[in-house]
Amino acid sequence: MVYMGKKDLFVKKTLFLISMVLFLVIPSVSAINLEVEKITKQGVYIRELENKFFFDLNITNHGASDNFQVYNLLGFTMTPEEVSISKDKSKLITLEVTSFGQLPEKGFYTLPYYMKGSDGNETEEKLTIKVINLKDAFLIGSEDIDLESDSVEIFITNRENFDFSETGEINARFNSPFFDAEKTFNLGPAETKKFTIPLNREDFKELTAGFYTMTAEIEINGAQAAVDGTVSFIEKNIVATTSTEFGFLVSTKIIEKINEGNTIEVSETTIRKNIISRLFTSLSPEPDIVEREFGSVYYTWISEVRPGETYRISVRTNWIFPFLMIFFVIAIVVLAKQYTKTNLILKKRVSFVKAKGGEFALKVSIFVNAKSYVERVNIVDRLPPLVDIYERFGGDHPSRIDKKNRRIEWNFEKLEAGEIRVLSYVIYSKVGVFGKFALPTANAIYEKEGKIQESESNMAFFVAEQRGKKEIEEE
Repeated sequence: MVYMGKKDLFVKKTLFLISMVLFLVIPSVSAINLEVEKITKQGVYIRELENKFFFDLNITNHGASDNFQVYNLLGFTMTPEEVSISKDKSKLITLEVTSFGQLPEKGFYTLPYYMKGSDGNETEEKLTIKVINLKDAFLIGSEDIDLESDSVEIFITNRENFDFSETGEINARFNSPFFDAEKTFNLGPAETKKFTIPLNREDFKELTAGFYTMTAEIEINGAQAAVDGTVSFIEKNIVATTSTEFGFLVSTKIIEKINEGNTIEVSETTIRKNIISRLFTSLSPEPDIVEREFGSVYYTWISEVRPGETYRISVRTNWIFPFLMIFFVIAIVVLAKQYTKTNLILKKRVSFVKAKGGEFALKVSIFVNAKSYVERVNIVDRLPPLVDIYERFGGDHPSRIDKKNRRIEWNFEKLEAGEIRVLSYVIYSKVGVFGKFALPTANAIYEKEGKIQESESNMAFFVAEQRGKKEIEEE
């Protein structure tokens, strides 16, 4: 029993000592009772700018009224350094944190700090800092552009909870294949600025549809950064076709395909030529496809036309040669028809004759060819000047010689089809004849099936030289 009494006494003493320790320790731990609400969840630290960032804190004191010291052990300067809060009261403060030197890396950085009461008790809190480069703080872009746009709206957005108005004005130069503009402005936290930029359509008429890079060269208080965005050039298909023709004997056709859109267009052009005109046609450039179908030939050009480009096709047909060919064919046909329609054909020839007395003499022959049956044929030939007729005749004798009018006539009652008569006579001159001498045509008047018709011979020529050499010509 005595043993048990000592044990109970030992337990009681131990419990007493533990109670005294708890009594002394608990007040020291719970002497500071602060609730810190971070209104600003994270600060933004831009490496190229001043090394400051700000936090809005709502601090509630659930303990005794006190002045609380704010500090850290990493060398950051914090303002305010001390905060006075009454018991069961809250205070909203903006905590300014300044770093001596740049933070080591991009990303998130945790800064532990302490709030210490006048009794030496303290509580530990943490701040989250987002470390970024200047270019990562902005987002740029624009509305879509098409071929008919006279202006475009661009924008720049502050992506962070950072007030750039406190660091100075922002100077930004926006550049793209469509425009080049410079703007100066302020930009608050998460704020967006919009600008309308005029456009010159000539600057982008040769660009194809798609996405293009827009760059903003930003300068803030000496710090510089380049931010990239995109501009969408909306697809538009416009291919204008013009066709021009000019010339008659040399006919030229010009076809032009003008790409007024902003996409690469595949142009297909087809023309048709007949089997005759194609022989006299030159093409530039050479067609990609040539197809023959019955009496036609089809030429096809397939080409890619870039925006702003003009694809030109020249088709040139020279009708001079075919017209000449047609003319000669028609002339031959007309002569052939004329020949076939002539029922009586006369052909005149002349030849040189040596005279005993030394006079200049020529033998004139007229060949009469009846192609069909004719009646009452009267053939008349005329004598050239300066000559006389030698009245001895070969073949049929003349029916009449009219020396006054210098005419010789032959009359035939009829000539059968295919019948040929040769009429000849000799003319002479006592006066020397030099140069080219022409004999007139002979004429025939006859009756065919009750209708009077006429025929005419060719002209005959001879050339006489002074030395007595004579050359005879016929036509």
